[in-house]
Amino acid sequence: MDNLQERPAKGILLRILSGALFTGMLVCIKAVSDDVPVGQSVFYRSLFALLPIVVFLLLRREFPQGLATRRPLGHALRSGLGAAAMFASFAAVALLPVAEATLLAQLTPVFMAIGGILLLGERFSFYRAGGIVLAIAGVAVLILPGLNASSSNGQVTGYALGALGALLTAGALLTVRRISRTESAASIAFYFIVVASLAGLATLPLGWAALTRVEFVLLVLSGLFGGAAHIAMTLALRYAEASRLAPFEYIALVWPVLADWMLFGIPVSSGFLLALPLMLTGVALAAMEGRRLKWLLRR
Repeated sequence: MDNLQERPAKGILLRILSGALFTGMLVCIKAVSDDVPVGQSVFYRSLFALLPIVVFLLLRREFPQGLATRRPLGHALRSGLGAAAMFASFAAVALLPVAEATLLAQLTPVFMAIGGILLLGERFSFYRAGGIVLAIAGVAVLILPGLNASSSNGQVTGYALGALGALLTAGALLTVRRISRTESAASIAFYFIVVASLAGLATLPLGWAALTRVEFVLLVLSGLFGGAAHIAMTLALRYAEASRLAPFEYIALVWPVLADWMLFGIPVSSGFLLALPLMLTGVALAAMEGRRLKWLLRR
């Protein structure tokens, strides 16, 4: 009984840890974004993410035998969408505060809810509808002030790229839903990282920067943080249901706010504070479909 009670706690702690690690990854990418092209950042982030992921798979005895696949085209689609999402997200964080880029990434479950209805024939529920409306309202509150200001700083472009990254990530995760019936988590994670690395490498002819020692270290750290964050999130979902983890999305967004303030000197905007409860409530409803709420009402 004690072990069962400890499992949700482990999941929650791992979710909080994954949020901190993802923030560390984005901080590293933003720190080099003025001098390092997006494709070069994607390459280094993906290449060095292989290290913690392969070590994790070795410890679970899933490497290399866990890489066998019967759905190569499914992996290609999932990996292509995921790599494109990484390009869009890294381009967004170069133009936006880390907190705002992270908040836009939270739209992924909302896009998944819409895609599940349109593409997978999932039912349209009151909770999904409410979640979508709240999330859209949150995006409007975040973006509208930027539309009235000068667009020379690329803020509007950053918002568009952030939303595009969330949309592409949702497409990748919907593909995971389909192929995970026959494919292992090890193969899904591994092939995505490999394809993202190759996609980043393909931008080499467009011109890469000559890295300083500090920039190289930051790019290596972005990969290590990203790979470790993926592992922490995977384990969190193993120990606790997504509905139980949803409220801790608020805590996960504390790290980007602190990073903006302490590392980049960017104060949190009023639009972010207004959009935060709307978007995360919408995301929670879209992800949970009211299961947790129904349980609370019954109690």
